[in-house]
Amino acid sequence: MTSSGRYRVLSDEQWARIEPLLPSNEGRRGHPFRNGRRVVEVIAYRYRTGIPWRDLPREPFVPWQTAWKRHRRYAADGTWDRVL
Repeated sequence: MTSSGRYRVLSDEQWARIEPLLPSNEGRRGHPFRNGRRVVEVIAYRYRTGIPWRDLPREPFVPWQTAWKRHRRYAADGTWDRVL
């Protein structure tokens, strides 16, 4: 993730407040959650720009499928309610 530029969404201070509110992957099967900040930033970027999931730029973020799945999971388990 670049430290500045058009893809920068969250400041370090904002991320420090959000990170503890996200679920951990302890005790979960499958791939561990990685790049939590990148995923949250791509979701915020998508809502800021209004572009379709499939049009998200992969290079500075994560694959659109990862962002979409994590967004759905966070919406279903109440994570976004805690963050907001």
